[in-house]
Amino acid sequence: MTHVMSTFVWTQLELILRLVVAGVCGSLIGYERRSRLKEAGIRTHMIVAIGAALIMVVSKVGFADVLAANVVLDPSRVAAQVVSGIGFLGAGIIFMRRQVVTGLTTAAGVWTTAGVGIAVGSGLYVIGAGATLLILVLQMLFHRYSRWLGLPTSEHLVLDFPEDGDMIGRIHALLAGEHIDILGFKTERLESGRVQAELQLRLPRGYPPHQLVGLLKGEASIRSIEY
Repeated sequence: MTHVMSTFVWTQLELILRLVVAGVCGSLIGYERRSRLKEAGIRTHMIVAIGAALIMVVSKVGFADVLAANVVLDPSRVAAQVVSGIGFLGAGIIFMRRQVVTGLTTAAGVWTTAGVGIAVGSGLYVIGAGATLLILVLQMLFHRYSRWLGLPTSEHLVLDFPEDGDMIGRIHALLAGEHIDILGFKTERLESGRVQAELQLRLPRGYPPHQLVGLLKGEASIRSIEY
């Protein structure tokens, strides 16, 4: 009897450990996202990881009492539903504002965090920890060294300036001098003789956005810059 109870206790503790490890992995991914002021942070990623691990644990061992010679269970079916269901949470993180999409990387991170939770909940500790480490390394490397890759970037700007027939031409000249391509340009006449211009720009490789803002600040007629 004592041996049975001891086995039961250790089994339950091992299952709880899976939830704890999943939560730790999720919190690490969430910390990286939160440190960059992203929409989903530590708590969201931690809860997603623990929830996915819990569902996987229940799927694997929660139905042991109904198993019989003619009863077959497929734990992978529950895992598949977790992967599908987490897509709704990811959709709530993705935003589109003024034709600029944000939150894609964070949404992908939440989806992958669920995968980490499933792996740990299945008892694959090394795979779950390895995936967490890989996600963190990739996020930090690409964020820090993206300029070294030489990839062009896009920026969306909103400028406010007094109505002036020559102002738009001067903006075009400023950008052309920096080899900045204008992908989209929209103007709206406001009250008090002001004009609001929205620009979708493609910056040259390695061109820092703050340099663009500094360039436009040098134009005295521009009253405000939003990006």
